Amino acid sequence: MHRDLRRDPAPLRTKDSARPRGPASGLRRDLYAVAAAALLVLAAALIGWSIQRRYGSLRVNWPPLLAHWEPHTGPGTPAAVLVAAAVVLHGPALARRLAWRPLLAAVWAAALAWTWSLALIDGWHRGVAEQLTTRHEYLRAIDRFGDIPATLRDFTAHILIDAPDNWPAHVAGHPPGATVTFVLLDRVGLGGGGWAGAFCITVGTTAAVAILCAVRALAGESWARRAAPFLVLTPAAVWVGTSADGYFTAVTAWAVALLALAVTGHRPRWTGLASGLLFGLTVYLSYGLTLFAVPGAAVLLLGRDRLRPLPYAAAGFLVVPALFTALGFDWWEAYRLLVTRYYQGAGGVRPYGYWVWANFACTVLIIGPASVAALRRCGGVLLARRGRLTGPATARLALLVLSALLALLIADLSGMSKAETERIWLPFAFWLLPACALLPGPRVWLAGQALLALLLNHLLVTGW
Repeated sequence: MHRDLRRDPAPLRTKDSARPRGPASGLRRDLYAVAAAALLVLAAALIGWSIQRRYGSLRVNWPPLLAHWEPHTGPGTPAAVLVAAAVVLHGPALARRLAWRPLLAAVWAAALAWTWSLALIDGWHRGVAEQLTTRHEYLRAIDRFGDIPATLRDFTAHILIDAPDNWPAHVAGHPPGATVTFVLLDRVGLGGGGWAGAFCITVGTTAAVAILCAVRALAGESWARRAAPFLVLTPAAVWVGTSADGYFTAVTAWAVALLALAVTGHRPRWTGLASGLLFGLTVYLSYGLTLFAVPGAAVLLLGRDRLRPLPYAAAGFLVVPALFTALGFDWWEAYRLLVTRYYQGAGGVRPYGYWVWANFACTVLIIGPASVAALRRCGGVLLARRGRLTGPATARLALLVLSALLALLIADLSGMSKAETERIWLPFAFWLLPACALLPGPRVWLAGQALLALLLNHLLVTGW
């Protein structure tokens, strides 16, 4: 076993630890960062309400979120409170004591419990079964894929709003990989919104396991264990249950995790090939997920064995694009038409000058106050390292996390992510959560994460 994996959390007590010299000073800076983030959310809400009332151009009812105000409880309320309390009270201790594989199983089980309980606060129909059946969603197009190759050949002819039989917004706005997934579920007898929602939650919650594996491979087991409870008790779970972006989150998480395993010597041929396959699928689930090239590059930079897995990863990556191209789908032409469709719809109305900063208010709400404080510490770690990015575990963890933040910044500046980023940015936001391993006093921060998620899900009805 690699020597970093045998240690109890020794890196947490070394001079390279993210803990500042003065604990009280470090906590104050954490709280300043959280206060600044809270002010960003407040500004986005107040300015957003003003813009929406005056011009109606934001196209959201409760800016900056696509949601509406409706305080409520539901069958998932008691379970959500119990899961939150259990993770806050026992999560950090269990993360330290459990053997690695049982820890991964426990994290997935707890993430499932947390996400399902949050979804069921809105009840089975509104919270799960109906989410993927609304007029903009993928399941509305299932019946048009009777002949999958023929539909893929004709796919681009229905992207624009003025095209005959134009696709629903989410089908038009994505490559057909997501829709084909739900078509195949339907073909094997798992049709309808209930099965689709259960699929997204079940698969989506595995992202926590994938990210833990990546952190362990690149930064050491102690940091992964510290991060584990935060990957369970995240406000982002509100949108994992139920949106297709939860499914996308898992695919991208496993693509990066398998690449991390490959470049650190864990069966590089097979993990490299599997990573490439998932990266190839990723770009056929959402055009914006091509930005996962940034975290992928960070993983290569951090890997000990960067070159050996690359031919296998490249070979794996080509499989899904080759298959869709052979079936007649033109990714580049579809993306060109999608940009036009985006500006034909809400994207052409929503003001860039507001969303270019308000998108990050959405991000604050999905990653929670703990992640905000932890990102401040990540920045401090890299500044302290003065550019030596592949050194001790803290710097490696910080680089991995901040690569996802860089991808978000690129997505934001592109103008192709205006609103709804609480859902769209889920795959990137999950990679910000491991930064919480840098925080002292995890129970307090976990309680803050849980409280925010419970408030969001009980006070608002989200659009996803």
